[in-house]
Amino acid sequence: MNKRWDAGRIYQSSAIQGATPIELVILLYDAVIQDLGRALAAMRSGEIERRTTEVGHALLVLQQLQGTLDFERGGSAARQFEQFYNLVRAKLLEAQMRGSPELLREQLCYLSEVRECWIQSQSRSQAQASPASVPDAAKQEIKRGEWRA
Repeated sequence: MNKRWDAGRIYQSSAIQGATPIELVILLYDAVIQDLGRALAAMRSGEIERRTTEVGHALLVLQQLQGTLDFERGGSAARQFEQFYNLVRAKLLEAQMRGSPELLREQLCYLSEVRECWIQSQSRSQAQASPASVPDAAKQEIKRGEWRA
């Protein structure tokens, strides 16, 4: 194993261990998007085996995303995500069988758009959480202008 790969795995592992549930979802989206980007590159260069490997991994990541859906608490949103993941998986299989970069790019775009929604959700969650994380005494100092960095 090369050291660059080991460092990447260590970084990724530490990022996962400290991640919130939304951050984990974003990391999974990042993985599937990267897989599809590599699959497209492999498709352009005629590397069928590499394309198959990348699409296969993307399908596994989508399966992981789908497996984390909580239908009891998520209700209709969870059902919609399930339908979305099923459709993307079906289109990826079709793109793989047909060797269609257009279908692959289309799914990549859809996944990127949904990823951006997760990023926005994460930002809203952090914005709502941050005022509560400031101690009351610090809030009073900030109001009086006495707070110092």
